[in-house]
Amino acid sequence: MMTNVNKISLASTLRSGLQVGLKTSWSLGKIIFPITLLITMLQFTPILPWLVELVAPIMHLFGLRGEAAVPIVLGNTLNLYAGIAGIISLELTVKEVFIIAVMISFAHNLFIETAVALKVGVKLWLVIAVRLGLAMMAGILINLFWTGGSEIAQYGLTPQAQVVPEGFWQLFLLGAEKAAFGVLQLAIIVIPLMVFVQFIKDRNYLERFSKGVSPFTKLIGVKPNASMTLVAGLLIGLAYGAGVMIQAVQEDGVSKRDITLAFIFLMACHAVIEDTLLFLPLGIPLLPLLIIRLVTAIVLTVTVSILWKQPREKEETVFD
Repeated sequence: MMTNVNKISLASTLRSGLQVGLKTSWSLGKIIFPITLLITMLQFTPILPWLVELVAPIMHLFGLRGEAAVPIVLGNTLNLYAGIAGIISLELTVKEVFIIAVMISFAHNLFIETAVALKVGVKLWLVIAVRLGLAMMAGILINLFWTGGSEIAQYGLTPQAQVVPEGFWQLFLLGAEKAAFGVLQLAIIVIPLMVFVQFIKDRNYLERFSKGVSPFTKLIGVKPNASMTLVAGLLIGLAYGAGVMIQAVQEDGVSKRDITLAFIFLMACHAVIEDTLLFLPLGIPLLPLLIIRLVTAIVLTVTVSILWKQPREKEETVFD
């Protein structure tokens, strides 16, 4: 009997996860397809080159050409999917794609994710300073110290333009083809991820994981009652995990100090599985990307924790 229940539960989980994955892929596709199509077409008009010239001097600080501003702006204001849509619309070197990937990993979806941080009591200036500051510093340092990656990045299944398209319809078809392949590749990644998220939700694994990471929370100077917030942010992300994190903060009595430290960590390293795998089709080394985010998050959080000498017993909870 128990075996049948488990089978039914697993089937229900798979069905729900697939439904969420398909719905998420559709929602993201509605962003990625038009952006990729538009940017691809704009490359062959005077508009994008003109805009690129305006921001080229700033991009040079990060070792990027002017048009790299497109995926950075899209990633910052929208999300990683929009930033990736901007990347696959351009011909960039592996080093340039890696720099952009690291920068938008630190600072993406700023409007929505900043709103989540504000909801749990983190200051606006801190969110902006940490995320944009880390993005700019990472871009500058990688450009200075990495001498490789000069080869042109290969975007997996994404078709590359061999000749300059002639006429509107050829240009439109090229953009539509790139956009369709971009959506397809992301769906292949997003759907299994949503099934995984559904699986850990249905079996309360988040709660189990949160107990397991208690020693880690101590390492970075955060009390164990903030562990659920950390686990939700690490596995699901600030946007997808917003409900879980807000509920955890309300129910677990997390102090302002601890939630601030937890979010400093998560602003540098959240949705660590999903965000990393999303860059898989772009042909860049994923392990260094993961290590940079994780090490930066640990060092920054531990440093702030050491410098923040406020006595624990005087702290107020966020929702007091």
